[in-house]
Amino acid sequence: QVHLVESGGGLVQPGGSLRLSCSASGFPFDRYDIGWYRQAPGKEREGISSISMGGHSTYYADSVRGRFTISRDNAKNTAYLQMNTLTPEDTAVYYCGARPVASGWGIGTPAEYEYWGQGTQVTVSS
Repeated sequence: QVHLVESGGGLVQPGGSLRLSCSASGFPFDRYDIGWYRQAPGKEREGISSISMGGHSTYYADSVRGRFTISRDNAKNTAYLQMNTLTPEDTAVYYCGARPVASGWGIGTPAEYEYWGQGTQVTVSS
């Protein structure tokens, strides 16, 4: 059974940091690219970062480049999103997705991702 579980969300003050985790089971994690998406109330799901199956290629949306860092540990079947210098505009539910290798490039589109987690809420507020 496939599981993709995000964790690490919460309430943080502007300028603060959070580290999200995406833990996977039930599929060959190292054969999948991992993407992070977020969805704020009333807005469409936004792709913000992705990492290739081996971790050698990373991609970022302009909105997070320089503040967020994506990484993965295939030995632990886990991907991470380090988020620094958070602003209220980063408030959203954050989702990780798993995309089969060669099914897309860069962050891609949600339709390219085969598996999704349930999401974790990130709230940036003073």
